[in-house]
Amino acid sequence: MIGANKLVIAAAGSGKTTYLVREALAHEQKRVLITTYTESNEEEIRRKFFEIHGSVPGNVHIQTWFSLLIEHGVKPFQGKLFDWDVAGMLLVSQKSGFRGRDSRGRPMYWGEGDFRRCYFDRRNRVYSDKLSRLMIRCNDASNGAVIDRLSRIYPFIFVDEVQDLAGHDLDILTALFKSPSNVVMVGDPRQVTYVTHLEARLKKYRGGGIADFIRAELPRNVACDIDATSLATSHRNSTAICELSSKLHPKLASVTACNCPDCRQPVPVDAGLFVVRRRDLAHYLKKRRPVQLRWSSTVKIASPDLPTLTFGRSKGLGFDRVIIYPTKEMIDWLKNPQSPLKAETRAKLYVGLTRARHAVAVVYDPTDGEVIPGFTVFE
Repeated sequence: MIGANKLVIAAAGSGKTTYLVREALAHEQKRVLITTYTESNEEEIRRKFFEIHGSVPGNVHIQTWFSLLIEHGVKPFQGKLFDWDVAGMLLVSQKSGFRGRDSRGRPMYWGEGDFRRCYFDRRNRVYSDKLSRLMIRCNDASNGAVIDRLSRIYPFIFVDEVQDLAGHDLDILTALFKSPSNVVMVGDPRQVTYVTHLEARLKKYRGGGIADFIRAELPRNVACDIDATSLATSHRNSTAICELSSKLHPKLASVTACNCPDCRQPVPVDAGLFVVRRRDLAHYLKKRRPVQLRWSSTVKIASPDLPTLTFGRSKGLGFDRVIIYPTKEMIDWLKNPQSPLKAETRAKLYVGLTRARHAVAVVYDPTDGEVIPGFTVFE
């Protein structure tokens, strides 16, 4: 019998991790796998188990996506393709397997015909951008034994931050949907600040298009329900922050702030959206003490004494107050939501805005009479 598969579209601050932990705890008699892309999110899942349950139950296994692919996707049946020990993974940010350049200076890469150099470096570490493809090859070479074994071990497979998966990762999800396992995925397509790799396959779904992939690409006999309502309420962000951040993704359902008494009380007097001029920045930072958010570590900050994170590193975290060092593209959008934004910029601005419970400030020097709608200039 095919398992019950589900994708839950979640808003920032809606309790994605709490949802998965409670789902896992509801299946205490069955083995449960929870996998996620980043190590920081793996740690957050473990922390949430201790917060809710006091421990991680023995039937629950938590593992990063890359680790899962090596341990369960490649090693058990690698003998069908190769016979050397896999010495871990090499994380790459560009296309791997560089071979050299042709007479015109264009890069060339090792192909499938040069198996070892295509998938592995000289130390037998598998390239991160080829790992999911290698798992698919191992599964095909073993007549589906990879997915069959994984589904036999774990009747329930939960995928957190599913929006980070791309390329052949989606082929793996499809294979899991066809298996007897119950696959539950949770993610926020607005928060694609990282992806597992930049594989050309299924590229059009890379920017948070997991729901579109399910609707368009799954075979008719493979079911996966899409739930866009259960986690559409933020228990972190204020109404003003929800309304502003929702404008970044007008095609998705707007996020609303919850009415939970514990989440909404007490509201500080400085709650709201603020523009902070550079001449007032030191005073604002000293008085309000927000967490500073920036595009990268090369962006100069005003206070090294206050916590500072990049937008990507801040994903999954929440603070009472944040101050954003925006790019010009971000400021243009804040002044006019019809202004174009690159997908990465849109995702990072969304993450930055939604880290705050009460107050969001942006560093900007407006000209005389210039207004950013919804924002108050800090005096």
